[in-house]
Amino acid sequence: MSTGEQAAIARARALGVLHDAAIGDRLVVRAHHGDGAQDALGDLVARTPDTVTIATRRGTVEVRLDDVVAAKPVPPPPAPRAPRR
Repeated sequence: MSTGEQAAIARARALGVLHDAAIGDRLVVRAHHGDGAQDALGDLVARTPDTVTIATRRGTVEVRLDDVVAAKPVPPPPAPRAPRR
């Protein structure tokens, strides 16, 4: 299987994850923009036919589905650590 075929399979799986995810699900989404890539880790807050919106710790990120190359559900963040004494 070629690299291009593997990328197409990964993209199809990612789009399936995004299609099946419920609003509020925690996800990580990787999207390519020009020469670079961007990861958005957070809660799915909106979905349109062309985009998904992820609420990250740094703010809301709108990702075009045409740019998505990978996506998967992730567990909730760990509980904060107790302060050291």
